[in-house]
Amino acid sequence: MRRMVAETRLHPADLILPAFVREGITEPVPIGAMPGVVQHTRDTLRKAAVEALEAGVSGIMLFGVPEDARKDAAGTAGTDPDGILQVAIRDVRAEVGDDLVIMSDLCLDEFTDHGHCGVLDAEGRVDNDATLERYAEMAQVQADAGVHVVGPSGMMDGQVGVVRDALDTIGKEDVAILAYTAKYSSAFYGPFREAVGSSLEGDRKTYQQDPANLRESMRELALDLEEGADMVMVKPAGPYLDVLAKVAATVDVPVAAYQISGEYAMVEAAEKGWIDRDKAILESLTGIRRAGAQMILTYWATEVAQKLARGV
Repeated sequence: MRRMVAETRLHPADLILPAFVREGITEPVPIGAMPGVVQHTRDTLRKAAVEALEAGVSGIMLFGVPEDARKDAAGTAGTDPDGILQVAIRDVRAEVGDDLVIMSDLCLDEFTDHGHCGVLDAEGRVDNDATLERYAEMAQVQADAGVHVVGPSGMMDGQVGVVRDALDTIGKEDVAILAYTAKYSSAFYGPFREAVGSSLEGDRKTYQQDPANLRESMRELALDLEEGADMVMVKPAGPYLDVLAKVAATVDVPVAAYQISGEYAMVEAAEKGWIDRDKAILESLTGIRRAGAQMILTYWATEVAQKLARGV
């Protein structure tokens, strides 16, 4: 009876799998703070993409982890056509073609030796406009590699418009933009920084949003739509369901939410038996879907999709 009258339903097609691929490794590297998640080799990433596709997951969001020696102040490995992220895009596209939506993180933080999402000025501050030039180049090399959707996540002012112009300039009008519209400066990112081998010292409060603010997110939403965003995202998901609901009620474009590393880690810590892990996963994802997300980025994407297909 409960199943018959349920108002909100999860479906494998609602889910997107974030995945990390690391340069220079021959075996997957487990991420200590995210049990069950690894930094993939190129080969295991291909297998993960196929597994996600077969489970009914709609997309995969790729993050590249370069060797430390490749990091520099400008994040040039992120715009190298042979950099790990571009190579991974080509690998996955060759493996699954257009059957799985291939998305890519468009940000410099994985590739800079200082760990910030942009290039720095002489005083060590993130230079918004100089960073936009790097994002434009990054968008183009990712598009050339075969990505379907780029996800500019650095929270620079004007990033969506610059990326749209850069893509259109090289004839990649069909590459979509998933705007990280409401990306908060959150304590829940901690495990992610291990996952991407971040070099960051300090924080990103000068360009990520204040957790106390909602109206600010709505201003960012209006700007992203005006600049040409095809889809918009709220990140993190769980602590910001009110923001997600407000965004979903406001727009007529697809809305995504990212259930981030800290949210994942908290539930995976349930090995002590204090909560039921599997029920907590489904409950958290259902709450995100109920709040208005049409797409959910979650590290449980493949696992949950397989269970949904079995009617679990």
